[in-house]
Amino acid sequence: MRTAYTADQIRGAEHVLMARLPEGTLMQRAASGLAAVCADLLGRVYGKRVVLLVGSGDNGGDALYAGERLARRGAWVGAVLAGSKTHEAGLAALLQAGGRVVDRAEIPRADLIIDGLVGIGVAGALREPYIPLVAEANAARGAIVAVDVPSGVDASSGRVQGAAVRARVTVTMGAYKTGLLVDPGAAYAGALELVDIGLGDYLPDPDVAALTGGDVDVLLPRPANESDKYRRGVLGVAAGSDLFTGAAVLAVGGALRAGAGMVRYVGPDAPVAQVRAHWPEAVVTELERPSLDGVGRVQAWVLGPGLGTGDWAHELAARVLGSDVPVLIDADGLTLVAKDRGLLRRTAPVLITPHAGELARLIRADRDDIEAARLEHARRAAAELGVTVLLKGSTTVVAQDSRPVRVNVTGTPWLATGGTGDVLSGVAGALLAAGLSCYDAASCAAYVHGLAGRLAAAGAPLVAADVASAVPAAIRAVTGESA
Repeated sequence: MRTAYTADQIRGAEHVLMARLPEGTLMQRAASGLAAVCADLLGRVYGKRVVLLVGSGDNGGDALYAGERLARRGAWVGAVLAGSKTHEAGLAALLQAGGRVVDRAEIPRADLIIDGLVGIGVAGALREPYIPLVAEANAARGAIVAVDVPSGVDASSGRVQGAAVRARVTVTMGAYKTGLLVDPGAAYAGALELVDIGLGDYLPDPDVAALTGGDVDVLLPRPANESDKYRRGVLGVAAGSDLFTGAAVLAVGGALRAGAGMVRYVGPDAPVAQVRAHWPEAVVTELERPSLDGVGRVQAWVLGPGLGTGDWAHELAARVLGSDVPVLIDADGLTLVAKDRGLLRRTAPVLITPHAGELARLIRADRDDIEAARLEHARRAAAELGVTVLLKGSTTVVAQDSRPVRVNVTGTPWLATGGTGDVLSGVAGALLAAGLSCYDAASCAAYVHGLAGRLAAAGAPLVAADVASAVPAAIRAVTGESA
């Protein structure tokens, strides 16, 4: 599991560790790791042009000492001193190694630019004189390596308020920072390289975590020799309408492909016909009125994809949410809940899977604010609504009150197409029915769904049905099991 921490958590651990080490030890460890990554990126160091963007803080010191190491290996190294002060010992070491102080005119000529302008202690928008330096670095031909976090990215949240460095690689010290894993900050960070400076024993519980394939492998349910369809989990799906028949097909398909023992689908006649045609494996109940009488026992429900938002859909939602099993609410179900928050007054677990617009309606927030601060708003919704939140988007996050937010690392921009969210609902619903908690079901479903999207797209456009078809291959990739 990849864990990440806020700036305050990192600084607290550094403070404890620095008290136990000779002065300057952590900076030398950081600079050594930074220089090694830069050397690998350059390939051949001798004769290459390296420009350091040096701010007032410790990141500037890291950059100067890394520059010293590169200069001793034959690189041309110039430092643009942009801060109100400069790390004096670092600058002296650079000059002694043959480096020099230069002006910003050298930025376009660099093969490599090391961003040491601001570090994890700076929040909010960048100010002069950093803004033009960031613009010139982003426009330059040289690869940018950011020290700890790209300047302009909030280390604790991923917020970007104004100009920010777009790094090819971010070399982060001691531990991953939350803002490197969450968009918009993650989009500026490029590839992440972690330098171990000895913080491990001094770090608190993480702020966020990203599951690896190994973590998902451990959590995914597997059938045993004595399993039957009921033991594997029976999922109810209340989705689809005369207008949106495909949503029902995709949600049921996602659930079946993810390993549900049985799917009981309920809906009106038009989506019923489509589900029967596409998925003869599903047990289908055609509803003339919004009732669950005679549907049979289920272990979890998926509620909402394409269901509609009228009185009929509201009554069916009330019946589903009146049950005593976990319920996943998506799409039109979220619109119904936004209009009637009383539907959430239940004791059984609830998982909601909104995009930013749906979450905005649920918690009466601005969509742009949610996109800019995904962690903050996902946490707020989980606490305010008493539910587990899977917030979809460029970075999918899973929030549950009093737990570290989980960040999904799989996926592809090709998943931004209609119906893929319905497939995700089915996958997560199948895991809920199999007995996973909302927190684990959401996290594993996001991982598997994102991986299925990558496999289905392979660098080209996809449709939602392709994602559903690729779910078994994604599960095989995670579990290492073959036919």
